[in-house]
Amino acid sequence: MTSRREFLQTLGGGFGAVALADLLANADAISEPAGSQFGLYGDVHHPAKVRRVIQLFMNGGASQVDLFDHKPLLHQLNGQAFDPGAGLRVEAATSKPGTVLAPPFRLRQRGKSGRWVSDLLPHLAGCVDDLAFLMAMKSRTNVHGPGSYLMNTGFLLPGFPSMGAWISYALGTLADNLPTFVVLPDARGLPYNQKGNFSAGFLPPQHQGTIVNTNGREPIAHLAASPHA
Repeated sequence: MTSRREFLQTLGGGFGAVALADLLANADAISEPAGSQFGLYGDVHHPAKVRRVIQLFMNGGASQVDLFDHKPLLHQLNGQAFDPGAGLRVEAATSKPGTVLAPPFRLRQRGKSGRWVSDLLPHLAGCVDDLAFLMAMKSRTNVHGPGSYLMNTGFLLPGFPSMGAWISYALGTLADNLPTFVVLPDARGLPYNQKGNFSAGFLPPQHQGTIVNTNGREPIAHLAASPHA
């Protein structure tokens, strides 16, 4: 029979071995040549060229047809009742659609590429040839909540990893004590679906977004010990 003292000595040594194994694993990863490791998950068939990604999710921003997406037909249909056509129906959340509204701002063709840009963005229009526009995107919903999920995860329903979580999973981490996916929300509050927009879904939880508040009171929630603890 093992005594209590022997049991605690053995248990302590086991915890030390686990910690040592983790430290040695990290040391081996650091000693590998650049590009030979794929984050924390092994090798891939080619090293990633992208080092970091910045996504600006303009919750409540101006419509694309008012900024970049020139739709001459909107001017012809201005003021008429909205009809999605092809026997389609408007989603229940907006079952009483209003009339078609043409862009109230003028769009002009800019740069050598001739890209349409609104007069609202004169400075951005000056560098339009250095930008890439994805014009083949479309949404399967016109409701804000599901639309936010679709924009951030690619799915209408919750429970799937956000784009930031996938990038964190793919590129790995540069430092074990710093998050790979950081979110800087609007100081007035989080967007529709709250933290669901930055979820790791079914990926490991370390890939979820770390929210850094810009209000100055508590930049990262629960980072410091409570004074009443």
